[in-house]
Amino acid sequence: MPREVYKIPSGTAAGNRVGCRASLDVGGLGFGSATVNHEQVVKILDRYLAGAVILGTLLTLGVLLPLMVFSLLADEMDEVGENGYRFVDAFRFVALSMPSYGYQVFPITTLIGTLVGLGSLASRSELVAMRAAGVSIGYIVYAAVKGGTLLAVVAVVIGEGVAPVADQKALQLRSEARSGQAMLMSEHGFWARDGNAYVNIREIRSGAHLRDIRIYEFDEERHLSQVTHAEHAEYVGENWVLRGIAQSVTGDERVRTNHFDQAEWSSLLDPGLLKTVVSEPHMLSVWELLRYVRYMVANGQDARSYEVVFWGKVVHPFLIVAMIFVSIPIVLGSARTSGLGPRMFLGILVGIAFYLVSRTFVYVALLYEMSPLIATLIPPLAFLSIAFWVLRRVG
Repeated sequence: MPREVYKIPSGTAAGNRVGCRASLDVGGLGFGSATVNHEQVVKILDRYLAGAVILGTLLTLGVLLPLMVFSLLADEMDEVGENGYRFVDAFRFVALSMPSYGYQVFPITTLIGTLVGLGSLASRSELVAMRAAGVSIGYIVYAAVKGGTLLAVVAVVIGEGVAPVADQKALQLRSEARSGQAMLMSEHGFWARDGNAYVNIREIRSGAHLRDIRIYEFDEERHLSQVTHAEHAEYVGENWVLRGIAQSVTGDERVRTNHFDQAEWSSLLDPGLLKTVVSEPHMLSVWELLRYVRYMVANGQDARSYEVVFWGKVVHPFLIVAMIFVSIPIVLGSARTSGLGPRMFLGILVGIAFYLVSRTFVYVALLYEMSPLIATLIPPLAFLSIAFWVLRRVG
């Protein structure tokens, strides 16, 4: 609690630089009896409020991520022991999947983290003291948003840089552990050994639908004997069927080229195995999603499911900042009356409501051909409008 509070009048010389000696101690900010510079006070308040948001979010992540690890590990335990899939393999898969899951829950984590950080200040009456000292609600929001902006930058780095690479590595490790086959996912597609041949698949639509396949076959002396390129491949019955085939056969110091409309392909590749190496849309980066959407549109295919994920990733950083706006009315609206527990409970309810509304609009966009951008923007804008309305009432 403050021992003595000075409200600095705006538009005066004292509002720019305080020349008196003040005795102010708000939550241990450290303003003892000393000549206080207004700019220094503003910077310290900025760091204090932004730091509370960041620390609360990190603490929330520290609680949620271990719970997610245990949940995902429990799901993977059903597969442990099959085809040489060990517990250590399952744990490595879950650990590599954490950046992606952490990125997905970051907005809700920011919402709860802001309630934890600022709620702790409210429970110690520090927010009340700040407002009594002349700090406006708008300034509290502004300082908290600074912390949210830093969190949004960190989330973008994780979601666009760390998570896609970790997801690909996780899928590769799990697939190799389950099948015993050596395989590789690279920027040039999927690679696997198939007997005396090496297979390169540039695009896996699903486990049973492939595009742009190259098969490099070697003889017993490890010399390249045949190269086959197919435009499409489908798993029909119990065999692969290649379509749009161009085959180059080497021999007698010359290369012979053959073309076929379709042919059966006897391969050890299992469609179930290939499904495990297909990245879900949410595992792709924004640029990979954009490239994939353009490819599907150019080929006359329905790309709305990928467009919804694309716009969701574009809006994701702004959504993190928006969650701070949503959480502050909950904190300020009950700064004197509620403890941290009720605020947390209310924040979790708001987070669940936002998730359900967002998922509903995703399904509406897919079923009724709504614009993916509009379907992505409506839920956060609606919650922001409610938050601003509550802030005006609180203020």
